[in-house]
Amino acid sequence: MKVAIFAGGFGTRLSEETAVRPKPMVEVGGMPIIWHIMKMYAHHGFTEFVVLGGYKVAFIKEYFLNYRGIRSDYTIDLQSGSIEWHDKLKEKWKVTVLDTGGDTMTGGRLKRAQQYLSDGPFCLTYGDGVSDVDITALVEAHRRSGHWCTLTAVTQPGRYGALRLNEELSHVEGFREKGAADGGLINGGFFVCEPKVFDLIDDDQTVWENEPMNRLVEAGKLGSYHHKGYWQSMDSLRDKVVLEETWAAGAPWKLWD
Repeated sequence: MKVAIFAGGFGTRLSEETAVRPKPMVEVGGMPIIWHIMKMYAHHGFTEFVVLGGYKVAFIKEYFLNYRGIRSDYTIDLQSGSIEWHDKLKEKWKVTVLDTGGDTMTGGRLKRAQQYLSDGPFCLTYGDGVSDVDITALVEAHRRSGHWCTLTAVTQPGRYGALRLNEELSHVEGFREKGAADGGLINGGFFVCEPKVFDLIDDDQTVWENEPMNRLVEAGKLGSYHHKGYWQSMDSLRDKVVLEETWAAGAPWKLWD
């Protein structure tokens, strides 16, 4: 199963960092946050990634093009150009990096990747959030549900729109705005999708979280997987500081060796 990662937004609330790099490339513990996300998925056996780039996508392309050289020791013969690698990479990943347009919305970015993702169910997440969610269990729950899309519901106070779930917390019945004092469940990303979701996206200006999600709700095809553990997004410099401190203290999302 492939993993699509939203990585094309401007990250305006983190402008101290995103003036020079896209938000998924902002570092936590010396590594881009997208690397942390990919390590999380790889821990569960998902190693084929489709990165939905846009803003400063060249930064992402250069990073993965040069990944082995950056992460490994080597000897290079400058005359012949031959390279002898001294280290084996732990990451046995296949990474597709797409330029989905600088002004394209999230739904449009996903639609532009349809040819790379339409061969079966796929995972989808944001390029700025980490969690210790059990992705294997999430995928299994989605497969049992019959839904076209399953999102991960997490608890996070303030500034996010809350979900309205059924009593079993397995089916999304709607969305609503929430205040800082409302401890309701929110959309934490970490989706599992069927190719049918592409039919719900109109064009480049479609926001994934708006029309497609609401259409899924109306069709009764949007499920939820309740994650009670750690979840944190990086929307601001304060969030980055929190993630850095958490990493230094022993990050809950670091499940890999």
